Amino acid sequence: MVANGEAPSRGSAAAAASMRRRRTGGAGAAAGANTMLQFYTDETAGRKMSPNTVLIMSIGFIAIVAVLHVFGKLYRVPN
Repeated sequence: MVANGEAPSRGSAAAAASMRRRRTGGAGAAAGANTMLQFYTDETAGRKMSPNTVLIMSIGFIAIVAVLHVFGKLYRVPN
């Protein structure tokens, strides 16, 4: 039995029932979404770049590193 407002023991039927009664939305969910959306608004500081630009720059960087590795293997100076 649960006394004095304590949570029911884990794995009990009462604990399962209280999990079903919990709300998934509400003020807590709205506040979390608000702070997450702040990263994608015009009010944030910093450089604005589209996801396509970031993708192209990342692929370009990987390609440059791969080419440098190939040149390093081809033009290695023997000791």
